[in-house]
Amino acid sequence: MPIDYPAILGLKSEGVNYSWSDREVMLYALGIGMGADPLNEQELQFVNEAYATQRALKVVPSFASVCVWGARPGFIDLNRVMVVDGERDIVFHKSMPTSADVTADARVRGVYDKGKDKGAIVQNEVVVKDLQGEAIATIVSSSFARGDGGFGGPSDGMPEPHQIPRRAPDQSLRISTRQDQALIYRLSGDRNPLHSDPEFARRAGFPKPILHGMCTYGLTCRAVLQSYADYDPSAFRRHRARFSAPVFPGETVTVDLWKDGGSISFEAHVRERNVTVVKNGHTELG
Repeated sequence: MPIDYPAILGLKSEGVNYSWSDREVMLYALGIGMGADPLNEQELQFVNEAYATQRALKVVPSFASVCVWGARPGFIDLNRVMVVDGERDIVFHKSMPTSADVTADARVRGVYDKGKDKGAIVQNEVVVKDLQGEAIATIVSSSFARGDGGFGGPSDGMPEPHQIPRRAPDQSLRISTRQDQALIYRLSGDRNPLHSDPEFARRAGFPKPILHGMCTYGLTCRAVLQSYADYDPSAFRRHRARFSAPVFPGETVTVDLWKDGGSISFEAHVRERNVTVVKNGHTELG
């Protein structure tokens, strides 16, 4: 069925309960490749809670993207085989706790029609709140529904993307992914077979399973955490990015970064295929 516009804009859910523990926090960090070197003390802080000398477990800020996995405003009838992540924009109102009981409010923020053969953009917003009703994070997700264009909705109105500086990057980091990266990352919530089943991936138009866009998002968060945040998750105020091409598990992702005060711009590339996989990236540090 085509997207029911404008009725879709009225979809929302409120006060849905979720929880997580340090297990989910560490599994997510492993899913984005942290701890590959188990002697790296800085990364070990995100994947290990047991030390001879006690120290606090840290939470990767982008864990917010999976902490209430499944939170959505309601059912939207899309061609799931053709849906991929388009953008993610997370505002952090406070640091992510290592364990929590929370609620989530979700709504459809906007729907945009790119044309019958060009797909649609569905933008949802989820606000994660603690049990006192205070916001922890606001998550805006944009999905690119490649098979659902032509429903008669607006084509314009999405926010302008962040502009990357024109100068050469101030820093570039190379982050390797594992062949089994998607199989680990999917345990944090996204069980889409596009990332695990070769036959499903071929039906969706890919030669083999692709890495989750949100895993690539986590890689960019790692890059900022390492380069300009001194591994301090509490420094993050916002982290947003557009996904422009898939990463295949096993590839190396190069993240280019530009620093202007507390504003960090970034893009990510797979040099072997000469493709940009993340565009218009922006982190606000405070």
